[in-house]
Amino acid sequence: MQRKVIAGIVMAVFLLSVIAAGLLARNSTPLASSDTRGDIGLINIGGMITTGGSQSSILGEVTSGSGDINRQIREAADNPNLKAVILRFNSPGGTVAGTQEISREIDKLKKTGKVVVASMGDVAASGAYWLAARCDKIVANPGTMTGSIGVIMSTQNMEGLYEKLGIEPITLKKGKYKDMGSAAREMTEEEKAILQSMIDDDYNHFVQAVAEGRDMSVARVRELATGRVFNGSQAKEVGLVDQMGNFYDAVDLTAKLAGIKGDPSVVNMEQEKSWLELIGNVKLDSLKDSGLQHMLQAYPAAWLIYSPAWGAEVLYEG
Repeated sequence: MQRKVIAGIVMAVFLLSVIAAGLLARNSTPLASSDTRGDIGLINIGGMITTGGSQSSILGEVTSGSGDINRQIREAADNPNLKAVILRFNSPGGTVAGTQEISREIDKLKKTGKVVVASMGDVAASGAYWLAARCDKIVANPGTMTGSIGVIMSTQNMEGLYEKLGIEPITLKKGKYKDMGSAAREMTEEEKAILQSMIDDDYNHFVQAVAEGRDMSVARVRELATGRVFNGSQAKEVGLVDQMGNFYDAVDLTAKLAGIKGDPSVVNMEQEKSWLELIGNVKLDSLKDSGLQHMLQAYPAAWLIYSPAWGAEVLYEG
C-alpha cells in the first residue's frame, strides 16, 4: 500500500513537472504586460495553418486555425490602446484557404493604421511567408527557414500494389471527375490538367500577394518563386526580409515605426487555455471545426507548406 502511495506521488510530481515545463516553453516569448492596455499586441502563428479552430498542446501550437488567429487580429484592430501588432511565426505553412483567410484580416488590420511587423523564428515558409509578406516589415534570424514560394498537390497511384495484394477497389460515383485523384487508379491527362490549372491559379495568387506586400515586381517574385527555401541571411539579400534580429529586435523596430516612446509593453492576444486543454493536446471548443479534419480527407488538396524532412514542399494526406 505504501509503495502505491509513493508511486502515485512520484507520478503526480512528474505530470506537474511536464505541465510546468510546457507552460514555460509556451510562454518563452517575453511579455512586458499581461493585460489589454499594452502598446503592442502579439499574435503567435505556429504549426500548420488551417481553416477553423487552432489546436494546442503544452509543447506549443499544433495548428493555427484561421478562426482563432482572425479573432485575435480583429481584437487587436478594435483595441484603441494598441498602436501596433507583431505576428510571431514558427510555421512551415499550411492550406491555401486557411492562409488566404488570415491574409485578408492582416490587410484589414493594416488599414486601421496600426503598424504590423512579422517576427520569424525557426521557420516561416510557404503559407507562413505569404502572411509575413503582408506585414509592414519582416524581421528574421540568419538561420530562419524562409520563402518556399510555391504550391503543391500530391496523390499516389496504388493500383499496382492493390493488384499484388489481391485488393479490388470498388468505386460508385455520379459525376465524371468525382474520384479524380483516387489512389485506386491512374490519373488521366485531362484530370491532371484540371488539377494543374488549380495549382497555377493558387500560385499566381501567392506571387501577387508577395509582390504587393514586399513592393516587388511580379517578374522579380517569379524569379524567387521556385519553391526553394532560403535562410534568413539569404532571404534578406534577395529582398524577402528587411532586417536580421530576434523577437526583442522586432519589438524595438515595431516601437520605432509606431512612434512608441520608452520601453513598449507587449500583450499576448491569445486566450488563456486550461491545463486540461493543454495536456490533452486539443482545444476542447474547437475540435468540431478544426482544420485537422481536412488533413484526414483522402481527396487531394493544394497546400502551401514546406517540410525540411523532405527538403521540399510536400502534401500531408490522411
